[in-house]
Amino acid sequence: MVNKKVRSAKKHVNLTLSQSILTQLRVIYALIMRETLTRYGRENIGFLWVVGEPILFCGGVTIMWTLVRPSHEHGLRMTAMVVTGYVPLVLFRHAVVRSTKAYAVNSSLLYHRLVTPLDIITARITLEVIGVMMAAILVLCGAVSLGYMELPEDWALTLSGFGFVVFFTYGISFIFSYLTERSDLLEKTVSVLTYLALPWTGAFVMIDWIPPKYRWVLEYTSPIANGIEMMRSGFFGSKVVPHYSICFMTYTSLLTFMVGVYLCLRVRPHIELS
Repeated sequence: MVNKKVRSAKKHVNLTLSQSILTQLRVIYALIMRETLTRYGRENIGFLWVVGEPILFCGGVTIMWTLVRPSHEHGLRMTAMVVTGYVPLVLFRHAVVRSTKAYAVNSSLLYHRLVTPLDIITARITLEVIGVMMAAILVLCGAVSLGYMELPEDWALTLSGFGFVVFFTYGISFIFSYLTERSDLLEKTVSVLTYLALPWTGAFVMIDWIPPKYRWVLEYTSPIANGIEMMRSGFFGSKVVPHYSICFMTYTSLLTFMVGVYLCLRVRPHIELS
């Protein structure tokens, strides 16, 4: 009889946990819809700007680099180099910038019992991820159909590299959402910092092109550069000599994500509710 009660209690706990997870997922979905409407409105193309904004960045830069630079560098198509580097860069920059003061502008939502600061920032970053991914697909299809680049040789490796970039971006955005809530100075300088960090991302260069004594800067300090190298390894195959470490990307991304989640769970006392 006791064992039956214990099994029944465990079943009830599991059911409650699954219901809680589904509830929070519905909350995040609702926040994404709200963020889309408040940011882009219902007029003109409305929510299509979720894709339109990043595609202007990705597509515009790709076209300009294709026109002004040689068609190939180091034996690689310049268009493919730009797409595989600029798409992760746009995701990283947009997500970090959108994370600044994310709680202050949405503080009224915290009056709802089910909404937490972690839900707010997760919804914001997820919207950026969706927009950049859809823009990347459109740019890739356009460039391939026009003959400026080819499809990846290894889709699994390419998508895995992008997945690591997304994972790290969530963590770093969570951290910046907390720090900018505590520091107005950091809020004002985030855009500048993301520009200054451009060389650190390795967006427009292969690590193998860098002199050997300087490669460690990107290999052992930049998860984004490692992720882009992994993407390009899958994209170009044997045409490139990639430098990336799955262990390094996993460790740094997981650590950054865990620190970010911890800070998000501790940020509520520092938010001024409007």
